[in-house]
Amino acid sequence: MVKPTERRVSYGVAIGYGITDLFGGGAFAIIGTWLLFFYTTYCGLSVLEAGSIFAIARVIDAVLSPIMGYITDNFGDTWLGRRFGRRRFFLLLSSPLMFLYALLWLTDMGYWYYLGTYLSIELLSAMVLVPWETLAAEMTNRYEERSRLSGVRMICSQLGGFLAVSVPGVLMQFTGKDNPFTYTLTGLIFSVVFCIAVFITWRCTWEAKDVQEETFQADLQRNSGILNHLKYLILDLLSSFRIRAFRLHIIIYIFSFTAMDVFGSVFTYYVVYCLSQDAASVSGWLSIAAFASVFGTYGFMLLLNKLNITPSAALRLSYTCIFSVLVFLFIIYYTETQVSNILFSAIFILLGMARSGLYYIPWNIYSFIPDIDEMVTQQRREGIFAGVMVLTRKSTVAIAILLIGMVLEESGFVKGSGAQPESALHAIIGLMIFATAALLAVSFYTTYKFKLTRETHKVLLKEIARRKLGGNYRDCDEETRVVIKQLTGYEYDEVWGGSATQRATGRVSLSDAE
Repeated sequence: MVKPTERRVSYGVAIGYGITDLFGGGAFAIIGTWLLFFYTTYCGLSVLEAGSIFAIARVIDAVLSPIMGYITDNFGDTWLGRRFGRRRFFLLLSSPLMFLYALLWLTDMGYWYYLGTYLSIELLSAMVLVPWETLAAEMTNRYEERSRLSGVRMICSQLGGFLAVSVPGVLMQFTGKDNPFTYTLTGLIFSVVFCIAVFITWRCTWEAKDVQEETFQADLQRNSGILNHLKYLILDLLSSFRIRAFRLHIIIYIFSFTAMDVFGSVFTYYVVYCLSQDAASVSGWLSIAAFASVFGTYGFMLLLNKLNITPSAALRLSYTCIFSVLVFLFIIYYTETQVSNILFSAIFILLGMARSGLYYIPWNIYSFIPDIDEMVTQQRREGIFAGVMVLTRKSTVAIAILLIGMVLEESGFVKGSGAQPESALHAIIGLMIFATAALLAVSFYTTYKFKLTRETHKVLLKEIARRKLGGNYRDCDEETRVVIKQLTGYEYDEVWGGSATQRATGRVSLSDAE
């Protein structure tokens, strides 16, 4: 078990924690917005070759992120873990390695170089993001403080996204609009920023102290060889999806984030080929959206924490606004309408504010998932959930770009050409408008089934505290039983040492063993 910390999370601490999302948000915003364009325009790669790099990285990461989560859950048993922290040690180690990011953005290096450098960044991001994601749940169990950590980190993420799309645009004013050195210099600048940000987080955060209770006899086998570690890794990974709230959360998270990945990856092509604008316009409009996202995140924080709007309702508001933006972008292309810069700026302000809710709310929800899991498993498994979250997040970026590359290749897209055939333009519109809308529609529907709110979370924590103090399962009131069923997917009698606990963990409790 993890003993809740008594330290308070101020806004200063929250900023120190959240600043690492300059890397989490910024690095992949740059990749999602510019890397496919950079590969196909300046590196001599075909769209299909570039897409294959992202696909190969996903195969490796499919193993890496969950392993990283399992390692951080158990790293406290090592000398390094006791000395530097089971989570924070990896932040300290990763800080100087951030300069690997600059190596992505060199031209004329060949396919295998680009594959190798991209794989190195994927490995580095898992080493940073998986342990870092767990810290919000470890630093505090208070709803308001976790929401503060999640909100500030998303503001940092949006700021990273703003810098990701605006810095290349600023640099283009000095290096030229078609100069590949723009992207090389961008990579170097962000490497320095990421290095400093991760180090600050290492200095400003802390971890909860582990108080291990001899609840499960099989826990003694965790240190009995690599095969047992592999067994428990697989069990932990699969069992995370037994939690109903997490299953629904993953659906919302994957489909909404993938929608934005598709939109972001194709938007450059939309502006350059469908609207006949230059790449600097992409930077300008996305900069407006990213800047608005900073204020939008704070607005959604107020909706959840001050106005007590449920996460599901706030997400539906976000999706509805994005739907309206997609309709607008389709109409101006289809009708060839000339739109004033003021109106276009207003549309991207709306997009930025709406998109901030799409990003902030799922990550805010994530920090409460380990509490729900604890009701089932009697364990704190933040690392496993973080591993699954990071895996799915990075997978959405790569899968989206791979599919985009395949669709554009089949549509007759001509790399490096100043004009594209009509079939390619239709593919661009189909991906950016209709594919994005379809993915968001899945998330929109799923929000109606998701029941985690401030009130249900309080009921959950109260019941966990009661059971830890030795409370009898028969004394649980009916309201609590309903909430537990809604969040975990199990009947109350199955959790906290019941049959669901044993199925989820693959362990035998001491009482049963006796």
